[in-house]
Amino acid sequence: LGVIFDHFAPVVGALNFFGLVFCLFLYFKGMHFPSTADSGTSGSGFIFDYYWGAELYPRICGVDVKKFVNCRFSMSFWMLAGVSFSYRSYTMHNKVDPGIVLCALSQFIYLVKFFIWEIGYMRSIDIIVDRAGFYETWGCLVWVPSVYTLHTRILVHSPSNFSWPVAFFIFAVGLAGVGLNYWADAQRMMFREQNAKCKIWGKDPVYIKAEYKALNRETGKVETHKSLLLASGFWGIARHFQYLWELTAAWSWGILAMGTQNGALPCFYAFFLTILLIDRAKRDEKKCLLKYGDYYKEYMKIVRYKIIPFIY
Repeated sequence: LGVIFDHFAPVVGALNFFGLVFCLFLYFKGMHFPSTADSGTSGSGFIFDYYWGAELYPRICGVDVKKFVNCRFSMSFWMLAGVSFSYRSYTMHNKVDPGIVLCALSQFIYLVKFFIWEIGYMRSIDIIVDRAGFYETWGCLVWVPSVYTLHTRILVHSPSNFSWPVAFFIFAVGLAGVGLNYWADAQRMMFREQNAKCKIWGKDPVYIKAEYKALNRETGKVETHKSLLLASGFWGIARHFQYLWELTAAWSWGILAMGTQNGALPCFYAFFLTILLIDRAKRDEKKCLLKYGDYYKEYMKIVRYKIIPFIY
């Protein structure tokens, strides 16, 4: 069980080498043998195309590269690493550390939620906007295994020294974040699947009927589509309120790993995710303004805050 921890450095080194070469292959494929029409150069030169990618939805032998790398590999590695690190912590110190066990368990539950909710991720900016280049593909092959496991990896060498009650309290806060994040996503999905014919927190939903134009890549014609922008429940509090709950979980993992002696380094992932999600919220707003125009401006007037009510 401890094999991932025992061979972590050479595994990440091999992934780094493979990732750099694989991204070069994806660049060449996107330029010369694309799987879809969403491909080709950005016009900003080789370095940027290598970084950003030359293809949105590359497929190799029928396998969706982004789905396999982003979901199947990186998330599975993260999930298994928690189990491996917890086991190695026990064998190294001959005792169970509440910090690492509950940290790994919370992440395991979060990732189970991720796989249950995978269709939601497939509609995210990572999939529908970001191309498969160094930024995304190398990131999922190397950055995720290295950074997303940092806090539990630190705990193997330096246990938290938390008591079970203290560790469980922090765990419970993080678990609440995971649950509320799922609830927010499920609420919007239910609203759209039922075409607004549902109750949100016991009331009729507030929403905007938006229209947008999109190119049909099969016919080459621009078509008009309709969408519903939910402004009730979680989505009436802030436009990206689900990010607050995701950050709650991430910070709980960092705090569990800080323990009584590990300093701020275990919170590096939480710092990184905070910056990432703030930037993602801004990018998503730009995308929605471009897509929905005045409809989204009207939505922004109804739901004033981006992530944290009354603050941001």
